[in-house]
Amino acid sequence: MREIDINSNDNTLFVTSQCNNRCLMCAQPPLDKDDIEFYFSRNLAAVSTAPKELTDIGITGGEPTLLGTKLFDLLQYIHEYLPQTLIHILTNGRAFADINYTQELAKCNYSNLLLGIPMHSDYSSDHDYITQVKGSYSETLKGLYHLAEIGISIELRIVINKINYLRLPRISKFIYKNLPFVDYISFMGLEDIGYSIKNHSQVWIDPVQYQNQLEEAVLDLATWGMNVSIFNLPHCLLKPTLHEYARKSISDWKTKYLPMCNNCDAKNICCGLFSTSKQQSAYIHSI
Repeated sequence: MREIDINSNDNTLFVTSQCNNRCLMCAQPPLDKDDIEFYFSRNLAAVSTAPKELTDIGITGGEPTLLGTKLFDLLQYIHEYLPQTLIHILTNGRAFADINYTQELAKCNYSNLLLGIPMHSDYSSDHDYITQVKGSYSETLKGLYHLAEIGISIELRIVINKINYLRLPRISKFIYKNLPFVDYISFMGLEDIGYSIKNHSQVWIDPVQYQNQLEEAVLDLATWGMNVSIFNLPHCLLKPTLHEYARKSISDWKTKYLPMCNNCDAKNICCGLFSTSKQQSAYIHSI
């Protein structure tokens, strides 16, 4: 990002195209490219000119922790220029399995820091299959516990796909029993782009097909007092019981609505659709 727009809902710093996972449905397929220094200098420039009243800023990639300690330099720079701005880092969390790296993060001012970390399943084999990295489940879980020890706010992200949808209720129970310290849980509709197109038969499922599992998972977590949301799924594909948990989550620059959406009573609060997705649900309709 070269300029930060105060009116945008997606002010995100892209820090590298490299990643140590190869998730089957990755919307931003990683590149083996030495680009960390290039993006680092560009992002410093963007931050230095950002409006001071900016409410939040994202950090994404690729995998941001591949910056090593330069990630902490970036965090401190943001905090210097934008002390009131929430920093939301999207990371697979594996680097925080290293307690020394986690303790380096603890030295930063993290009162306004939120880490969004994907957990693809409660079952290690499914998680590792989705990431295509053996042992990634164990590293991510260990990282979550280390982050909790130093008081970092955590958002767990579950991208719903053909591999994990049947386990959604079990994932919720696992989170409640084993990860009660997380601040937010986000169930996310799949963006059908990048590796999702390449692995379409393995990961794509129409959202209407997993509504029963999603309803049980979300309502259980809500009943247990956990902060749960649904991202990237339009209201017309959700059961009415789930509407209150649906968020307007898709970045403004890639949100689209179909002509039939113009007559929908929920349009103003609905997230719409990914304009980037190759395939949309066959069941989109106005409410």
